[in-house]
Amino acid sequence: MTPERFRSITSGYAALRIAIVGDFCLDRYLEIDPARCETSIETVLPVHNVVRVRAQPGGAGTILNNLVALRVGRIVPVSFCGDDGEGYELRRELARLPGVELDHFVTSPLRRTFTYCKPLVVEPDREPVELNRLDSKNWTPTPPSLAQRLADGLRAIASEIDALIVLEQVDQAETGVVTLGLLDAIAKLAAAQPKLPILADSRRGLAGWPGLSFKMNASELTTMFGCDLPVSPDEAKTRALTLARRNGRPVFVTLAERGIVAAAPDGTIEHVQAVPVRGPIDIVGAGDAVTANLATALPSGASLRESIELAAIASSVVIHQLGTTGTATVSDLAAWVDGIPPA
Repeated sequence: MTPERFRSITSGYAALRIAIVGDFCLDRYLEIDPARCETSIETVLPVHNVVRVRAQPGGAGTILNNLVALRVGRIVPVSFCGDDGEGYELRRELARLPGVELDHFVTSPLRRTFTYCKPLVVEPDREPVELNRLDSKNWTPTPPSLAQRLADGLRAIASEIDALIVLEQVDQAETGVVTLGLLDAIAKLAAAQPKLPILADSRRGLAGWPGLSFKMNASELTTMFGCDLPVSPDEAKTRALTLARRNGRPVFVTLAERGIVAAAPDGTIEHVQAVPVRGPIDIVGAGDAVTANLATALPSGASLRESIELAAIASSVVIHQLGTTGTATVSDLAAWVDGIPPA
């Protein structure tokens, strides 16, 4: 991709309106200073003293953070949080971000806010070390009344968006945003707007989902087709093309260090190599950066290959950000395209 072509594609990002339907959570980082370690008088157990607390949108919020970093003009989350302290923090962090519209982000007393609490040991001149995470989730089905509000919100904006991202982050079916009822609404939207980019990703796998643009990793691909890891690029191409023709939309498969494969219903198949690793990495958030870059590049006129080229660069930028779930800005991508990547 030439610098001129890159600027042509990204110049349209500010005019985009992109919706994200999915499980937003709060990423809360507790920074621990081991030099301040104490022993509890009551329990005689070590006390980890937290010296700084950071909060940012996680889950589907990580995709949103990347859209913000790409300077997307308008971003519409369709989701819910609990009527609790974590929900207050999550809404506050979302409201601080430019272009985010919260009209269809519902606060409900019927749910608790999905939260990843991440203790980090932080020492000078050392990489952060993450301790065992403390997660807060919902373990009961999402109430039908709440699911209906989300479906109504999606229908209200469907004709006014340039791309739709659907992310299921929960481990237990029907406990999050993407219920069967909402999937039905998404399927109807996809049928009514066949040219609208709709990217779907689920940590539980996409088997049984309607005909959308699937974004999958190698493990999810093997689960769907009953094949074994590792997945070769050639096998990923074959499987992706099968899905693309079945769904009538492009399909994308991330293969970690072997890059990204994409296939379109017309038989077009592309594969780009991953950017070489440049030091310590943290892969958390890499897939979300891929999703965000696909969802911005495709409605901005990028070809299948151009979209995965940008996604591969963004993924590389993110995995080299330690101690946080990172993002890739337009400037970060431009540096690679211009041939001046970071040392």
